[in-house]
Amino acid sequence: MKAYLSIGSNLGDRGHYLEQSCQRLMEHPDVKIIKRSGTYETKPWGNVEQPDFWNQVLEIETSLAPLDLLDLCQEVEKSLGRERLIRWGPRTIDIDLLNYDNKVWEDERLILPHPRMEEREFVLAPLREIAPHYILPSGKKVTEVCGDGEVWRLESK
Repeated sequence: MKAYLSIGSNLGDRGHYLEQSCQRLMEHPDVKIIKRSGTYETKPWGNVEQPDFWNQVLEIETSLAPLDLLDLCQEVEKSLGRERLIRWGPRTIDIDLLNYDNKVWEDERLILPHPRMEEREFVLAPLREIAPHYILPSGKKVTEVCGDGEVWRLESK
């Protein structure tokens, strides 16, 4: 199945945390990263004073079920020191499941597609880069929608 993940970091060595999250996801035998966007620097979402984020979007292939993929993402976050202290607060790594094979899913742990992806430019900009023909839950192409927030693409090193 094809899935899209959004990853972000705003504590410590942000590039290291993005790289390590990709490495740890790829260590799972049922996950293969197909595409990885460039890195985008973004202002934090929410009303918490904190450093800017670095964000990327990944397109993956997986045979994991949606909740198993969510569990893996949360295991990777925990292994990289993620603490859930403040909603939308600072974090070493955040991994959000944006879409899973275009399935609609809603329970207490997971809502698919991600309910706020169309509001957030830090998700849309990297998604446009790797999947310009992606159709959002609203039925619009990702290239037709602009979310909230300032986003800058970082130069490759």
